[in-house]
Amino acid sequence: MRRRIVLTVKDNREESIVKLYLKGIVLILTVYAVAGCLPYEQVVSSDRRPGPEQAGNVSSSSALEETRAPVVLREEDLDGWDDKSTRQTLDDRPETELETRVQPSVSVDRSETKKSKKAQHVLDEALEFCQTSQDFWSQGDFENGVSALDQAYNLLLGVDTNDDPKLIQQKEDIRFMICKRMLEIYTSRHTVAKGNHNAIPMVMNKYVEKEIKLFQGRERKFFVSSYQRSGKYRAEIVKALEEAGLPKELSWLPLIESGFKAHALSRARALGLWQFIPSTGYKFGLKRDEWIDERMDVTKSTGAAIAYMKELHDMFGDWTTVLAAYNCGENRVLRVIRNQNVNYLDNFWDLFEKLPYETARYVPRFLATLHVINNPKKFGLDLDCVDPPHVYEKVAVSKRMRLKDIAKAMDIPVKSLEELNTELRYKATPPQSYELKVPKGKGSLLVANLDKVSTWTPPERRYDYHRVRRGETLSHLAARYRTSARAIAAANNISTRSVIRIGQKLKIPSRGSRPAYAKASKTSSYGKSGSINHRVRRGDSLWLLARRYNTNIKEIKRLNKLKSTRLHIGQRLVIRKGTEAVASGADRKTYKVRRGDSPYKIARAHNMKLQRFLRINRLTPRSKIYPGQVLSVEVR
Repeated sequence: MRRRIVLTVKDNREESIVKLYLKGIVLILTVYAVAGCLPYEQVVSSDRRPGPEQAGNVSSSSALEETRAPVVLREEDLDGWDDKSTRQTLDDRPETELETRVQPSVSVDRSETKKSKKAQHVLDEALEFCQTSQDFWSQGDFENGVSALDQAYNLLLGVDTNDDPKLIQQKEDIRFMICKRMLEIYTSRHTVAKGNHNAIPMVMNKYVEKEIKLFQGRERKFFVSSYQRSGKYRAEIVKALEEAGLPKELSWLPLIESGFKAHALSRARALGLWQFIPSTGYKFGLKRDEWIDERMDVTKSTGAAIAYMKELHDMFGDWTTVLAAYNCGENRVLRVIRNQNVNYLDNFWDLFEKLPYETARYVPRFLATLHVINNPKKFGLDLDCVDPPHVYEKVAVSKRMRLKDIAKAMDIPVKSLEELNTELRYKATPPQSYELKVPKGKGSLLVANLDKVSTWTPPERRYDYHRVRRGETLSHLAARYRTSARAIAAANNISTRSVIRIGQKLKIPSRGSRPAYAKASKTSSYGKSGSINHRVRRGDSLWLLARRYNTNIKEIKRLNKLKSTRLHIGQRLVIRKGTEAVASGADRKTYKVRRGDSPYKIARAHNMKLQRFLRINRLTPRSKIYPGQVLSVEVR
């Protein structure tokens, strides 16, 4: 029951009684505040003494009930209290009830320890699920095996390692174990459900039948000729596959890859019997330099192909998926697998329908090849005749020699040496030590005649340097310097699609120190009749030839009785000198461009047609001229 206390200080005695009473109330309120019923700061402050205004109506019974909890007081809280009895009352309390305040750091340490123990418990539980998955898997229960791994991974996601290195390492180890076990389970699922995973499934479906019909029809000649060439290399390939433990049916893969042509080059720049692109070839140890490209070496490229297929098989586990990945790359196949919602290992043809067209054809095309080769008569093909295998020995040489010179010294056909040493890019041995393959039994003959073979010195390639002007392109420069855009790009380590900048300095392959187009206009290069015979090379066109020889397309077509502008490599053309200059009947002089000039202004000032002015200066309508540039104009 609350009482209102009204104190009236009249004299010193009454004041003393009031102080003693207030001290007692303050003590009770202090105990009450510590117990949590009232904030301690509202009762007493350590920096000032209690006053009468702090007293209030408090239920003493309820306050005493709360004193069961330990009292936490600081020594400085009693500063200024003169009453000895009050101190004695506190000193008489049990020692356990006068504990000092607990430091916050101790609480944090205990909390972190508790979290670490909890995290360790969850990690142990996840590890147990991994072991349980192994037990299910060994018993052939794949569904429960996968479910156990899923549960382990869910537990792992909820683990708070709290930046503890040991817990972080355990979490990563378990995560790796889960991923590895999941891959093993899905790989083995195909093995158990379908049989031996090393066997290539001989499927016959509408896709395979479509490819067989192509081999029977328009691709019949390709198939038969490729099969005949396989005799040169297949014995060596089968031996390497058997040593590696791979199915020997893979020896027919080059038939659809390259037609068993060692120099086959695809649109994607894949080269050789096994069609390696440069990056993949480099990954599996195929060297490529100025003299040698081992992608065309049958022995070395076969070893690289075997290593690549073994890696893919370890990744996917079935040969149909391996073949698809070999064609378009493992990353492409993995993206398709990741983005679909079906279990591709149960049925490869679900994956097949989501692959790119060329890759989609690759697997049924290979299976069709196996079906036809296993039973050619059933499909109406005659595959009895094959080329004999290459039998050779190696001789170490260490100087540059052309294969045709070596063949002449050994009195053997040069073609036999070229087929044995397909990796030589220029049909010549490199300057460093090289093991040259020669027909069996001819090694000693080569050693005896090696000194008679002259050392070959390749022609030194010379370069012109050209600073790019506005409007110029690689094609324009190729025409001007009688080379190709690809050669210019290779000399400058750029792509043919690269954009060249104004002022950029380019290195251009050339036969001499001056641009080739200048040589073509000399009278001495023509015959007595005033014409020359030109042999068409790669990249030539009537337009380029007309510009090169200062003539026009119509005149070239008339002299050579051409009905169209189409040319072919090796074609010989008769070209008459200076047709344009003769037709115009005008002399030429030089003109130095001034500020404010344009092609149109210059042509008009000299009574020339703009087209004629552009032609004789090898300019285009988009070309820009600049002050100080020297151009040609006609004088009538």
